[in-house]
Amino acid sequence: MVRPPFPPFDPDTAAQKVQAAEDAWNTRDPERVALAYTEDSVWRNRDRHVVGRARIVEFLREKWARELDYALRKELWGFRGNRIGVRFQYECRDSGGQWWRSYGNELWEFSEDGLMRRREASINDVPIAEARRRIFGPRPESEHGVPLPVY
Repeated sequence: MVRPPFPPFDPDTAAQKVQAAEDAWNTRDPERVALAYTEDSVWRNRDRHVVGRARIVEFLREKWARELDYALRKELWGFRGNRIGVRFQYECRDSGGQWWRSYGNELWEFSEDGLMRRREASINDVPIAEARRRIFGPRPESEHGVPLPVY
């Protein structure tokens, strides 16, 4: 399996990788999302460590069972060779109806076939009122590449 674009990345291909990840995660389809990762991909997500595509699927199923109405935005922060740095924000609500905005940074490392073999994510959650929401579903194409606000 291969997943273009391939490293080493340039500004255009790095931005394509970031948008493709955002689009896939916004489907909330764990099997589809997991296909972007190597079979032995290693993740650190907050305080959890996940290894392997099958565990990634499990992790994402659990995540989206808790994080209802999840909607994500990613922004390219930097790149070099086979690595990309990303900042992101997403919003979701919990089963009690509380809305959350999560702010984070990710470090990605890719194999030569364009699959992600390493993902490290640091994430902070902030409760928000529903009226403060600003992320509603997948990003329209007209907004691809638009920078995220800091807060």
